[in-house]
Amino acid sequence: MHAYRTHTCGQLRASDVGAQVRLSGWVHRKRDHGNLLFVDLRDHYGITQFVLDTENPAFKTVEAFRPESVVTLTGKVVAREPSTVNPKLPTGEIEVRIEAASLQSASEVLPFQVAQEGDYPEEMRLKYRFLDLRTERLHANIVLRSQVIASIRRRMIEQGFTEFQTPILTSSSPEGARDYLVPSRLHPGKFYALPQAPQQFKQLLMVSGFDRYFQIAPCFRDEDARADRSPGEFYQLDFEMSFVTQDDVFAAIEPVLGGVFDEFSKGRKVTKPPFPRIAFDDAMLKYGSDKPDLRNPLVIADVGEVFAGSDFKVFAGIVAGGGVVRAIPAPKTADKPRSFFDKMNAWAQEQGAPGLGYIVFEGDTAKGPIAKFLNDERLAKLKALAGVGAGDAVFFVADKKPLAAAKLAGAARKKLGEELELIQEGEFRFCWIVDFPMYELNEDTGKIEFSHNPFSMPQGGLEALTTKDPLTIKAFQYDIVCNGVELSSGAIRNHLPEIMYKAFEIAGYTQADVESRFGGMLNAFKFGAPPHGGSAPGIDRIVMLLADEPNIREVVAFPMTQGAVDLLMQAPNSVDPVRLKELHIKPDLPPVKKKD
Repeated sequence: MHAYRTHTCGQLRASDVGAQVRLSGWVHRKRDHGNLLFVDLRDHYGITQFVLDTENPAFKTVEAFRPESVVTLTGKVVAREPSTVNPKLPTGEIEVRIEAASLQSASEVLPFQVAQEGDYPEEMRLKYRFLDLRTERLHANIVLRSQVIASIRRRMIEQGFTEFQTPILTSSSPEGARDYLVPSRLHPGKFYALPQAPQQFKQLLMVSGFDRYFQIAPCFRDEDARADRSPGEFYQLDFEMSFVTQDDVFAAIEPVLGGVFDEFSKGRKVTKPPFPRIAFDDAMLKYGSDKPDLRNPLVIADVGEVFAGSDFKVFAGIVAGGGVVRAIPAPKTADKPRSFFDKMNAWAQEQGAPGLGYIVFEGDTAKGPIAKFLNDERLAKLKALAGVGAGDAVFFVADKKPLAAAKLAGAARKKLGEELELIQEGEFRFCWIVDFPMYELNEDTGKIEFSHNPFSMPQGGLEALTTKDPLTIKAFQYDIVCNGVELSSGAIRNHLPEIMYKAFEIAGYTQADVESRFGGMLNAFKFGAPPHGGSAPGIDRIVMLLADEPNIREVVAFPMTQGAVDLLMQAPNSVDPVRLKELHIKPDLPPVKKKD
């Protein structure tokens, strides 16, 4: 018999009754029933119940096992009594009567329970991540992540893509976040950068004649954490294609993503390709976001014309000054108590807004603080534009800045969708956001910046860059969104040097800047570059959605805290001065603040 196991803890069935077996694993749970002691033994594959009585020579040994100790148990498989069968366990029809037991590795007293879910502090969970990963939910999440990656890899190869690896040590690039820098020992004062994305390399692969590239790529960005973004590093399905239009990119990746979500959706409805496409401007108007959750049926409307020249001077003045008024419908809320509307108003004030105006349509009458300022003609127009009728209400957001109005209206749409329980649960709703602005105005500096990916092809090419207001130019840029989560950004690339020079010039880069930062790629483009494009859906976010987890740390094996600290491995940490000297680095630390 094998020294440690003849079977795994998820393997034995009724057909194995009578067999002599040996299993090894972790003591998941012990239950003392007087003359009988039950032990649930757990490994990666499942749980098997063992049992022994007080007369058993191994009783004292097993009784002393602490939870989460690693043990080896040997015995005979027997059928459970019908009344004790556990239908929730694949091994629930049998148990093993212990004949011998040995301790492989004892566990100390646990900082938190593994055998049952608990609301334990995150810092504790991350410090003892190896214990957290033993819990059923988290263990399943990491297995799911592996299965999703395997499915993606298989589907990409079936679509004709070839997997390549690109460098981890590279040069700094303006990808929109801070780089992680690596000092060079051999080149004093110079630094490598960890890639924010394999952007330039995958484009260079297209120039090199490789037609369809992909990899499950690690990416590194020194940015703050949030629920759907890890600090430091993340993984993405990075892919690029030659001789393609935007439509070709969509047609290639939709079956991959749609297929993966179908495979792991557990019966939840998934949008079938082709996914709907929404222009950026329409998304900001109708949903107040460039990553709309289409499970929410509410659609925002522009109702500035209703208030233009009206007796409601506040909104009329905003419209006259170039601002906007947005209407968010609230269906079947006319019978809601006043407290509902006061609650929404208070919520808006918490967001930094003056409040939310509203009108309630009860039968043929309109009520609310704004209704009296609008005549019947204006009210009828409002109903038509906002898509509301008798029994409904409508909330308003007005602002001199259209973007600010869009964001608050989008947040109000989300809030109302949740409050009114309108979100269509049990679905994965995909869409593409297309026609992003090529540039945006930095309100702090007053300078024009790239709004998305600096390597995108502007719609209209060089002519658009030389003849149009930069803030009106659209790019062949696109995002794929699922349930309000942005899974990826992508673009048809700018592969022509003359267009690249001009595009960067508008964003404040000189020709020398472009050649200094992107010399390798720019030089390659001068030797014949195919039209190409791609995207990079985030692996972590895909798994987060499929696992129905609200925080990305729940689907990453060894995540950092929100403050970018690895509590398990104690990183970042100090480095020996000898190593710093080798790297030609002398820390210039801020002064330590004195405690009061």
